[in-house]
Amino acid sequence: MVLEIALIDVQPGQEAAFARAYATGHELLATTPGCHSVRMTRGVETPTRFVLLVEWDSVAAHEENFRASDRFPRWRDLIGPYFAAAPLVEHFVDVPA
Repeated sequence: MVLEIALIDVQPGQEAAFARAYATGHELLATTPGCHSVRMTRGVETPTRFVLLVEWDSVAAHEENFRASDRFPRWRDLIGPYFAAAPLVEHFVDVPA
């Protein structure tokens, strides 16, 4: 399992519109094969900053089943207009205790 973390900065004043666009597009992401969970959080100190957390079977599941599919451009069409800059996206794995 891998965790995709996307740091998304939204244009000031567009936070509510971005949140609505995310709600509209949530199912595009959440129903992708290999996707286990999707969660969006919003910054307290920086309310224009959002963090998208997605659990995938693997990086390949993210890349092949979502990014390379017709789902990704539809997703970006919904949320992309609100970006202040390109999101920073990375994948992470758990560190054993």
